[in-house]
Amino acid sequence: MSPPASETSQNETWDLSSDDKQIDPEPRKRRKLSPPPAKPAAPPSYLSQTTLSRVKAKKTATSTTHNGGVALPKEKKSFAELNVDPWLVGSLANLAITRPTGIQQGCIPAILQGHDCIGGSRTGSGKTIAFAVPILQKWAQDPFGIFAVVLTPTRELALQIFEQFKAISAPQSLKPLLITGGAEMRPQALALANRPHVVIATPGRLADHIANSGEDTICGLRRVRFVVLDEADRLLATGPGSMLPDVETCLSILPPPEARQTCLFTATVTPEVRALKERPRPASRPPVFVCEVDTATLAIPPQLSQHYILVPVTQRESFLHVLLGTPANEPKSTIVFTNRTATATFLEHLLRLLGHRVTALHSGLPQPVRTANLARFRARAARVLIATDVAARGLDIPAVELVVNYDVPRDPDDYVHRVGRTARAGRGGDAVTFVGQRDVELVRAIEERCGREMVEYEEEGVSIEGRVVREGLKVVGERKREAAIAIGEGRDAAGRRRGGLKRK
Repeated sequence: MSPPASETSQNETWDLSSDDKQIDPEPRKRRKLSPPPAKPAAPPSYLSQTTLSRVKAKKTATSTTHNGGVALPKEKKSFAELNVDPWLVGSLANLAITRPTGIQQGCIPAILQGHDCIGGSRTGSGKTIAFAVPILQKWAQDPFGIFAVVLTPTRELALQIFEQFKAISAPQSLKPLLITGGAEMRPQALALANRPHVVIATPGRLADHIANSGEDTICGLRRVRFVVLDEADRLLATGPGSMLPDVETCLSILPPPEARQTCLFTATVTPEVRALKERPRPASRPPVFVCEVDTATLAIPPQLSQHYILVPVTQRESFLHVLLGTPANEPKSTIVFTNRTATATFLEHLLRLLGHRVTALHSGLPQPVRTANLARFRARAARVLIATDVAARGLDIPAVELVVNYDVPRDPDDYVHRVGRTARAGRGGDAVTFVGQRDVELVRAIEERCGREMVEYEEEGVSIEGRVVREGLKVVGERKREAAIAIGEGRDAAGRRRGGLKRK
């Protein structure tokens, strides 16, 4: 029997303010993890602080007020109306980007006017364009040395931003540079000494260069005009695994805040991110522009469907195998998120033995393998990607139709970023979370954060539990033993021995 369930689209708003081992094969009645939501609580006090501007947007109309010298358009239908240069408008059009999103409408004019900026918007809303376009426009007017530095928490996201900068700047002679771990430092140091125009980096590797590569290599960083922290909430978070010391090392070599523009972008605006607005500023500097689009009311896209499945701890692999093979899900490109690298490695071996086209992305893999695996998934050579939270932030893979939380994330914000890999840019998507008997409180916190309840997963003509009993338990149990033996022998998911292990 599965563990008992515990009692557990609004208008868009833009706020610029700132174990059981036995399985019951019989279908069960629909359950709810949480009670019906009460009336929405009043917004936090910090959302009512005085700001540069506030825009409240409804589905039928928008209204605008002006304050602090930043004039926000009511409804801009093109980038040209945001005072974007024609060459950039044409370049965006060549990429099929013709209409600015809310975060782009808010941030592009403000950055062009010289404001520091905090941009918060849900996943898939085009935040990279919101800072790349004004940086490129300003650079084209006065190209020199290292014009901008973009810091981001993961290598894959840094690579994606690097490719986007190259694509948007195709009509110009921009020289971007990617600096991430997993690659040799010497070629990176030589390229950095040659003064690229835009540096996209992970904080750890850039901090290594600052500490070890010498003044001739890093002196160009002292004249940077723009600094961008993408996924700023992760970069500025404290606690175990914090990147903040490396971020501080990177900022120490850059010009002081009053001599540069600083932009922070994230889907989850935290107090650490808001702190930029509270820092003392010279009178000659314009105030910080804060643009939050839907972050308070719609943490996840409205077109995303959220479901849960109650799963015994000892049978999670069987449920996953059955779920991926149902008629509705078999064609879908899917990301399966786990909390631990060891779990991701085991699931990659297991699902491949079960006949799924699968690949993996996590920190236990060498960087060339990570890049190749992500490319396979983007090209749909692999239908299922097993990943840790390395893949939860920023990656834009439009083909993703299903996200499975094999492990419930400990932080509700991590859930927001995970499910944000689907239902991007107005597309639909599904998210399914496996809920065990110890996960109910985590699910409650997630539902509160998202403002929406999860509903029990149902598929017409399909009983997940019935299929697990009939088809899953025996075959998955056999393959689990094979997967454990392969991992113990040091083999990868394809059966090849890993480097350093010799055949006898």
